[in-house]
Amino acid sequence: MPAIVYYFWLSIKARSFFFFTASNPSIEMGGLLGESKSEILKAITDHYKAKSKLIRRPIHADKLQSILESEKFTFPIICKPDLGERGFFVRRINNAEEARQYMQEFPHDFIIQECIELPLEFGVFYKRYPTETHGHVFSITGKAFLEVTGNGKDTLQDLILKKDRAKLQWNKLKIVWSDKWNYIPKTGEKIILNKIGNHSLGTQFTNCNYLINAKLNHSFDVLAKSIPGFYYGRFDLRCQSIADLENAQIKVMELNGCGAEPAHIYQPGYPLWKAVIEIIAHWKSIYIIAKQNKEKGVAYYKRKQAFAYYLKFRKAMKV
Repeated sequence: MPAIVYYFWLSIKARSFFFFTASNPSIEMGGLLGESKSEILKAITDHYKAKSKLIRRPIHADKLQSILESEKFTFPIICKPDLGERGFFVRRINNAEEARQYMQEFPHDFIIQECIELPLEFGVFYKRYPTETHGHVFSITGKAFLEVTGNGKDTLQDLILKKDRAKLQWNKLKIVWSDKWNYIPKTGEKIILNKIGNHSLGTQFTNCNYLINAKLNHSFDVLAKSIPGFYYGRFDLRCQSIADLENAQIKVMELNGCGAEPAHIYQPGYPLWKAVIEIIAHWKSIYIIAKQNKEKGVAYYKRKQAFAYYLKFRKAMKV
């Protein structure tokens, strides 16, 4: 609620409820919602990102298989909506049959992406003011995938039901892991239940801001400035090691604009008052960047234009 009140105050100052749309001029709506994830990925140099391909509907299953073969994708792959939101309909696809099923269930344009199996996943939030030469990273979120640890006695089903975070994913897990319900993991055996690093899919977010240093800031400043019209957003990525993270030896899976959050605040036990302050600071940064871009000639969206993107987003969320 304090952030909502603050947003309205900023809107009055900006004389526009859509001031945020100027925060990233090259991204639709500044990246708040309704933006094409495939278009954003196009702007990132191939060296930094996971291989992806936009699939436009309508398309026949045989055509999809042809694309997978011609583009040299191998299973497993990740399928996700082109206009996604917070893990909505993101799936790990293990074979051609699952790909066909995904097409049947999701009727809109979607992205196929190589499955990056690197061990570490982070959300790295970057900002740069248009009047400044260099920007910096101000938030790093670590991601611990949803997993259970065996004790040599309980079945996989029992372990899931005993873990609150896993139990919340029951409706999805009972389908994916149904053939191993009665399997009894050995003592200490870890089973990752979901390898997609999204909060809505059970991943635990942790505050990794201690990883921010001058070397990392420089690496991500070089990466971010190579993306035209980008000033504020979060790179969701995987890497092999912390050293690789510092040197931007990474694979970006998504780049989210001003609609992203400094997600380190979702670490369990993080103080609410501190999180509220950081969300307010988040909107203050968006306002300053948007205002400076407007002074350089970037217009805020008009109401009609903004609502058109909102309706497009709503349509994409209907399945």
